[in-house]
Amino acid sequence: MISESRQSVLARLIVDSVWDDDLVDYSDEDGAFRAAKRVLAQFVDEDERIDETVRAKIRSLKRNVIEGSMEWETLFAKYYQEETNRHG
Repeated sequence: MISESRQSVLARLIVDSVWDDDLVDYSDEDGAFRAAKRVLAQFVDEDERIDETVRAKIRSLKRNVIEGSMEWETLFAKYYQEETNRHG
């Protein structure tokens, strides 16, 4: 989870970097910041949903896979990739 204040900092860095690299010229910098923050929040929310789905999938296995074990990490990476591919 990324806190709202951290999301604001990241959104500001994104907006400033795009501006500094002359990739875009904003007519409304505050609007660009709000848009970047909104998209970042959507990304974080989706990532949290995927994370919970993957954890539930691992918990549902018949064998007990201990979180943090090599097997758990491998399964998490595999299922996480599957879920991100599924969600686009």
